[in-house]
Amino acid sequence: MNSTQQALARLTQLLPPNRVRQDAAFNAAFESDGLTAFHQKPLAVVIPESSDEVIKAVRWCHDEAIPFVARGSGTSLSGGSLPVANGIVIALNRLNKILDLDPVNRTAVVEPGVVNIKVTEAASKHGLYFAPDPSSQTVCTIGGNVAFNSGGAHCLKYGMTSNHVVGMKAVLGNGECVEFGSASTDAIGADFPGLFTGSEGLFGIATEIILRLLPKPEQFHTVLVGYQSLQAAGDAVSAVIESGLLPGAMEIMDALSIEAAEAAVKCGYPKGCAAVLIVELEGPRERVQYETRQLSEVIARTDPFAEHVATTLAERLAIWKGRKCVFSAVGHISPDFLVQDGVVPRNRLGEALVRIQQISRDVGIRVANVFHAGDGNLHPMILYDGNVEGEFDRAEEVCSRIIKVCIEMGGSITGEHGVGMEKREFLPDMFDPATVDLFHRIRRAFDPLQIANRGKMFPGADAPSLSMSGLHPLEKQGVISRE
Repeated sequence: MNSTQQALARLTQLLPPNRVRQDAAFNAAFESDGLTAFHQKPLAVVIPESSDEVIKAVRWCHDEAIPFVARGSGTSLSGGSLPVANGIVIALNRLNKILDLDPVNRTAVVEPGVVNIKVTEAASKHGLYFAPDPSSQTVCTIGGNVAFNSGGAHCLKYGMTSNHVVGMKAVLGNGECVEFGSASTDAIGADFPGLFTGSEGLFGIATEIILRLLPKPEQFHTVLVGYQSLQAAGDAVSAVIESGLLPGAMEIMDALSIEAAEAAVKCGYPKGCAAVLIVELEGPRERVQYETRQLSEVIARTDPFAEHVATTLAERLAIWKGRKCVFSAVGHISPDFLVQDGVVPRNRLGEALVRIQQISRDVGIRVANVFHAGDGNLHPMILYDGNVEGEFDRAEEVCSRIIKVCIEMGGSITGEHGVGMEKREFLPDMFDPATVDLFHRIRRAFDPLQIANRGKMFPGADAPSLSMSGLHPLEKQGVISRE
């Protein structure tokens, strides 16, 4: 028995039976996340069922100097929850309890494995909800939302996850247990919950999270507008913002995205559109009624191709169903795809869309575009077939060129997916050496051995994963299918 096997044997003794899994068939499900172009076999997968078990696992990692990756549902699109070579995965899905829900203070205390939508379902009977709504909210977990500061369609008005986390308990990479913030919305001192949120798993693992809940809007007004060009849809976003309106959400989908959504859920979007814009107003009834008239006047001036106003809850949900399903729906029109989430100033959104179309034509790779349009957060999906020689490399070229466009326009390399594995080499293009060094020093303050999610975010670090094209490991085994 070598030293690694001896260390794993000690971990097995620390935890209850069946918490540590080393069998290849079981662990194959953890080799990749939402960025399926990369994979890595974990040394072992730990499946804790309590905070104490998480703490024991992290302290064992620190004592043995073995890296770890915390993982929820594995929906990360930047490779953020990929295993680290010669490291373990700590799977948090069984820590899925809502520990407390306080309708008076409008807070919820949850474990990291709670699925996003479950918070709103639990708060709904009190007239409350959890605002961050990633497209994967029916499967993604709060722990992952905290790690990557997830947003969603409604982050334009309500902000990202960091705006809705007021406190947490966490175990740091050095094994220390800490409490940051509190249930009070008037907490004083350094904003450690804000610092931890968006740290991409480099500091440790949040074991309990205190969330801020909001009252449900009294009324919604949802409009689906079709345009004959992407530029026109992008310019319409600028027109809405310049009017002084602040919608709850504004989303753009191009023709390829519409094609995928129609194939998946038959959402009934207008035929013949080069792009659709979804605008949703929400809030007190009187305010929404006033803003509805204002929005109608603005949209009329943007030369729409088609327009549909949802008059029932079913129609509103149908509009959003097409948008929410689009990432998974792309599998209907392409065997493989990569997703970017760069950001551009929203007054240059139309220009950015034109640039992306040109890049697509230059490289000969199709790009399906979806955007959180109100805050300039692009979500281009680069479509390719990993079984065709050279297509993955060309898809990565498209990704790189799109990221560079975002930087050139004064935007960001990531809006909500994180830097992860995929975009780490672009970090120095966003930040000067002194700032990157500051990031390193902050990280080491929480995790001196740098064992938490090692190799992610920072350029030049040891790559944790190998590129993969073609079938996912579970597809090869016949466990899952895209059909």
